[in-house]
Amino acid sequence: MSDAVSPSASALSRRSFLKGIGTSALTVASVQAGALADEISKVSGPQPQGPGAVPVTLTINGAPRQFNLEPRVTLLDALRYSSPLTGTKEVCDRGTCGACSVLVDGKLTYSCMKLAIDAQGQKITTIEGLAPVGELSPVQQAFVECDALMCGFCTPGLVMAVTSLLNENPHPTEADVRHACSGNLCRCGTYPHVVRAALKASGAEAPAQFTVTDYGSLA
Repeated sequence: MSDAVSPSASALSRRSFLKGIGTSALTVASVQAGALADEISKVSGPQPQGPGAVPVTLTINGAPRQFNLEPRVTLLDALRYSSPLTGTKEVCDRGTCGACSVLVDGKLTYSCMKLAIDAQGQKITTIEGLAPVGELSPVQQAFVECDALMCGFCTPGLVMAVTSLLNENPHPTEADVRHACSGNLCRCGTYPHVVRAALKASGAEAPAQFTVTDYGSLA
């Protein structure tokens, strides 16, 4: 009897061998893919949430506040429509006027351009937070004394801009004030009074008179 392996037996053997290699490769690939996914998850942080409302905790003016918000809700809308803090104004809602400015971890921020869910773990200060016990802050008082209010819609944002400036630079020049407020629009044209108020709040001596033509814009 011949010891040669029949063609059919040899083909079956090769098929089984290749199938075994393929199965092993898939198993290894699956394990590696799973491990890679775990590593990516660790690096990428929290997974996407929504589209429905989710619990959100914001630290506003030194106190935590609980919200139930859709992830698409901006910090501005959370403040105005889900809390009693309506001092932050909604004007352009597209990050161009500065009326919605707040401080986030001490940095001036357009609240209409920041998602509320992304502000978790950060310290948010609104216009109300500058006078928590009813006494006006030096910047707010200077705005009153220098008649820098006009219609009032831009005022909270400008107060926050000046506050942010003085926190970083307690002794600004007139040029520093103009630059710091250049992202805030005032449709009433009260820029000269804003500059005077900012300098007064810093303790600097403001020019006796300003003219609107000199401050057609703050840029």
